[in-house]
Amino acid sequence: MTTDKASVPKDPSKQPETQVTPDSQVILYDYDPTRSQSMPLKLFDRFKGYMQTDAYEGYGAVCRADELNSVGCMTHARRKRDEALEAQRSVDPYKQKSAMAASALRQIRALYRIEREIKQLPTEENLAVRLERAAPLLKEFRRWLDTNILIVPPRSTLGKAMNYLDKQWDKLTVYTMDGRLRIDYNLCENAVRPFVMGRKSWLFAASVEGANASASLHSILETAKANGHVPHSYIPHVLTRLPATQLLDESEALLPINVQPEKWLAA
Repeated sequence: MTTDKASVPKDPSKQPETQVTPDSQVILYDYDPTRSQSMPLKLFDRFKGYMQTDAYEGYGAVCRADELNSVGCMTHARRKRDEALEAQRSVDPYKQKSAMAASALRQIRALYRIEREIKQLPTEENLAVRLERAAPLLKEFRRWLDTNILIVPPRSTLGKAMNYLDKQWDKLTVYTMDGRLRIDYNLCENAVRPFVMGRKSWLFAASVEGANASASLHSILETAKANGHVPHSYIPHVLTRLPATQLLDESEALLPINVQPEKWLAA
């Protein structure tokens, strides 16, 4: 995945040791006071590739505008099934709808079982296994959905879960067509969690400038963690070298994706 905004150092001799590649893990926070679709349109302007999100329609505009491949999150579908199962168990004396919800969960768990088995495989092998094993399961799951969605009240908890799955189906199955993709975006949610937990303690940002500063700091910290750095060691490494930089290329060389931990920790 690439973006036209990637900067190219003018002096080849001062290029960072490690260049950004599709395998680079970058975690970026950005502050905006609203949840309007104008925010993703601005943030992902000219980006090309896949965009994996929940069902929030605010991301739909940027996918349409830049012709991005939209990928869904199976975890969200599974959560709705969990909620439906718990709700039906408490109100369904004949357990018919509970059995339906449980059946859906079993099919989703089977898909996740495959993902656990192949997560260490190379991209090409990952894709081959998904096409061989996950794709048939999804076809069977689709037939089950088409049959049962007609007999479940759409306003019930299970009905809402089924309608979510039906509307998101194309996005939820895209991951089987590219070995680089994931079945869900749990990695993103895990990266957001520290910020959200901290926000509960901070209560609020005192200003827009403070919110932007916090977003920048967390972007660096979480990207450092994603690339194998120990934050309390990486930050001193950057702060001691940053005052000596004069060019943008020199500053970019200190980014977490351009620093190899084992080299500077041993220095």
